Amino acid sequence: MTAAPATAYLDVVARIAAAAQASGRAPGDVTLVAVSKQQPWEAIEPVLAAGQRVFGENRVQEAEARWAGKAAGLTLHLIGPLQTNKAKEAVAFFDVIETLDRGKLATAVADQVQKQGRSPRFYVQVNTGEEAQKAGVVPAEADAFIGACRAIYGLAPEGLMCIPPVGEPPDRTSRSCGRSPSATGLRSSPWA
Repeated sequence: MTAAPATAYLDVVARIAAAAQASGRAPGDVTLVAVSKQQPWEAIEPVLAAGQRVFGENRVQEAEARWAGKAAGLTLHLIGPLQTNKAKEAVAFFDVIETLDRGKLATAVADQVQKQGRSPRFYVQVNTGEEAQKAGVVPAEADAFIGACRAIYGLAPEGLMCIPPVGEPPDRTSRSCGRSPSATGLRSSPWA
């Protein structure tokens, strides 16, 4: 087992703490979602042993296989696109689904929430660059979609997961993602 992933993890945690303090926030107010998708267990295990408890996965089946019997005490986020035919498994398995982005998916997820009596936390995925190859609601439609999630589908999104163009400066992404939360009371995650 290599210590390199744990060392890198601890470095990221220290940088987050410094950035939080520099902006007047408590380091504990920031949640690091460690992206474990497509990583071998040998890279994940030392990060887990070093204290990380929140992980992001891209695919439902891959996450179920990786975390079966190991998820106690963890918070698992679905950060990849969700197909409607995987809504049942996603609602059952994940603590947070960050990729709500269309009515058909919201309907499938809402149906499973009702059937299972279990509701993960939800984020609306916003494609801030309006890039055709990326999923997500375009910024101009985000407020309406958030309203529909609440009024039509009975879901309560708590934040945004923003997908910016590669290389876009973080401050521009923050401004783009920051428009909707102020109007809707949501938190944004522009660094996603």
